[in-house]
This record gives sequence, C-alpha cells and structure tokens, in this order.
Amino acid sequence: MTIETTAVIGAGTMGHALALVHALGGCTVTLHDRNAEVLAGAPALIRAACDTLMEAGSVTAEQARAAIDRIVCIDSLAQAVDAADLVVEAVVEKPEVKRAVFAQIHAHAPRQAILASNTSYLDVFPLIPAARQPRAAVAHWYTPPYIVDLVDLAPGPETDPDVIDTLRALYAGFGKAPLVFDRLIPGYIANRLQAALNLECLRLIDEGGVTAQDIDLSIRHGLIHRLAVLGHMKKMDYTGLEMVRNGIAGRTYQPPENTGESPVLDRLIAAGRSGVRAGAGFYDYGDTSAEALFRDRDLRLLRLKAQLQNLTGESE
Repeated sequence: MTIETTAVIGAGTMGHALALVHALGGCTVTLHDRNAEVLAGAPALIRAACDTLMEAGSVTAEQARAAIDRIVCIDSLAQAVDAADLVVEAVVEKPEVKRAVFAQIHAHAPRQAILASNTSYLDVFPLIPAARQPRAAVAHWYTPPYIVDLVDLAPGPETDPDVIDTLRALYAGFGKAPLVFDRLIPGYIANRLQAALNLECLRLIDEGGVTAQDIDLSIRHGLIHRLAVLGHMKKMDYTGLEMVRNGIAGRTYQPPENTGESPVLDRLIAAGRSGVRAGAGFYDYGDTSAEALFRDRDLRLLRLKAQLQNLTGESE
C-alpha cells in the first residue's frame, strides 16, 4: 500500500509537528483539532519549525515551502479523514477521548486506511472499533519528531503484518529510525528508560542534598557522551559485564518505586512553575519566550544530531 494522504487528528504539541513530518516526507496532510484556537495556531508553529530547520541547513527553503503547502487545516474531522490513506491519532492521553475520536474516524475514514496512534503509554487497541483492528497500529514519536528520528511501531493482537511493513517502509523512507516491536510493549523502550530516570532524579531531590543543576551536570558530563556514542548495552560491554554485575550486587540503596506522587513536582506546580511555557520549572527562564527557548533547543539538537551522525554512522 502506498501512503500519499495523511490525516493528523490533534494539532497540539505533537500533532502539528507530526503534520510537518509527514509533509516533509511528501504526503498531502490534513490537520484537525476540535479546539479551534489550537488548530488556528498550528500553521505558525509549523512555519517556526521550518524556519529552524532551514536555519540549521536541514531543509532548503524550497523543501520547507513545499511541505507547508501540503498541509491543510480542517475544522471537520469527517472531512479531514475522508480520503486518508493513513490517519494519525495524536490527541490527549485520556482513554475516553481516544475512544470517541476512533469512533469518529471509523465512521468517516476509508475502510483500507491505516489507523496509527501516537499514544505514549495506553493500550489503545481496546479503544478502536473491532472492524478497524486489522488496520490499526501504534506509531509513537518523540518530541520534536521533525528532529528526533525514533518512531516505535507496534501491532495490536489482530493487526495485519502488512500494516507494520507499510509504516516501517514509509518512515524509513522519510529518513526516520523505525523500531518495530512484535507486540505492544507498554512504554516501549525509551519511555520506560525515561520513566525510571525521572523516578531516580526526583527521589534524589526529594531526599535533599542534590539539586536539579547537580543532576544535569552529572548527565551532561558523566553519562551523555558514552550513551550518545555507544548506547547503553554496548556501554556495559565496554565497562565489562563482571564489573556491572559486581556493581549491582554491591549497591547500597534500592531503586525508587513508583508511588504516583512526587513532593518536589507538587511544590513546583503549585507555585506556578510548571515548565518552559510557564517561564519556570526546575530552572528560571526569565522573560525569554517559550518559542525562543524551543528554537534554541531545536538548533542545539540539530547540531548535535549532525555530529552524532558523523561519529556513529547513519546505520547505527
């Protein structure tokens, strides 16, 4: 099956960026969000992302213009999906919302359309109508997906194998790095590793004696170079597996359990320090706009990505 037309449902943080990913890949894209304000703001976000990509030399002005021209914002979900080869669901991580969205997609999308959910943690397959199960899959991305190449592909219990094959070929053709699972692994790999790291970092702060700045210094100057070049499992090989085993056996603390709570997060959020968009989180961002901060992040990521490709090679 050839994917030429993609509908992206949800135009927020991930949705507008996924519209750009598919448009840069050559697809005609319809973008929908039930929130008119979010949908109206999507084109500016897409243009800003294209400006950053052009500034970094990742795309040409012609490529950016062509991608933007391929994206059409539509306020009707029915019209957005009615001619789609691929429907990408990127709405909020709430089961009842996703169930309702998939019901609408089922009512209006072509019968052979592939339904791909960007869910991070949910098992979405019970939320998808039975008739759509053979054409449904997970295609989970990482922000910003127009820079971060990993995309997790996972089938449901009834997914036709050709659906995963089609998605893998599509995204590999985009220059992305599809990781294919033989079944849904909740949280995939990268999300589960991030979740474990989050728990350990937050516990260190809650217990006292360690700051957010201390943690980031340790990651930037102690972990990131080796992980970026080797990955984690190969890094263990270089360390020596006997040393790794001895370290596990000699550990004098237990990894944190997920209690569903974090005192430090509760304090920060209650104080209005919810992250970059609020102007503060663990760090203060002063009067710098969120847009400027994201642009700076993206440019740094693009420069790092170029260097890593030189160091490790595209095939790794």
